Amino acid sequence: MSTLADENHDPADDRLLTDQLFDQLSEAIVTGTFAPGSKLSEPRLAAQYGVSRGPIREAIRRLEERKLVTSAPRQGVRVVVPTPEDALELFTIREVLEGLAARHAADNATDAEIEDLRTMLAGHRQALSKPDAMVYWQATANSDFHFMVARIGRNQHLFNLLCGEYYTLFRLYRMRHRIVPGRAQRALAEHERIVEAIADRDAELSELLMRRHIASARTGLINQATA
Repeated sequence: MSTLADENHDPADDRLLTDQLFDQLSEAIVTGTFAPGSKLSEPRLAAQYGVSRGPIREAIRRLEERKLVTSAPRQGVRVVVPTPEDALELFTIREVLEGLAARHAADNATDAEIEDLRTMLAGHRQALSKPDAMVYWQATANSDFHFMVARIGRNQHLFNLLCGEYYTLFRLYRMRHRIVPGRAQRALAEHERIVEAIADRDAELSELLMRRHIASARTGLINQATA
């Protein structure tokens, strides 16, 4: 990765670098490369990514805004430690917001977008059918069922909440939940039922099924954490 541009360079280059760092650090947190509770050192990260401390500092500020890290005197910046209490609060919010997104999708999705959802889930089913498939991991926004449902709902403010402010934090908790035995196949089946309700233009059923899906995930995550 290139080093920080000097003051004669376009500030847009600095913003792009910070965006890239934010994405890379976010993914490292979500996937567990940076373990919960681990300390993030600006000098070490700058050396690791080959940049100056300025863009690292800005990327960490964004991580703190997204609740992925915490900062405290004498403790520095540390990766957030997920708790059952946080999971309960976040998934309660997520249940309401994603249920609403599914309702809007049933009202607004085009036929082509519904087929895109079906194609996406067919790919997910194929991936889960492999002998070594252990988890249902939607690695990017373009392969994320929930992201696509929010997008085709065409409510920009709702999309910004689900796929902006809360998106990475939701992914962090989904990562913790993905190892619950048997959950992957159940989640996929639930996704498929939601798509069919959207295809039937049944807004009420789409919202109900999505809310049940998120509630099931919440229950599994909390049971796993407290076992």
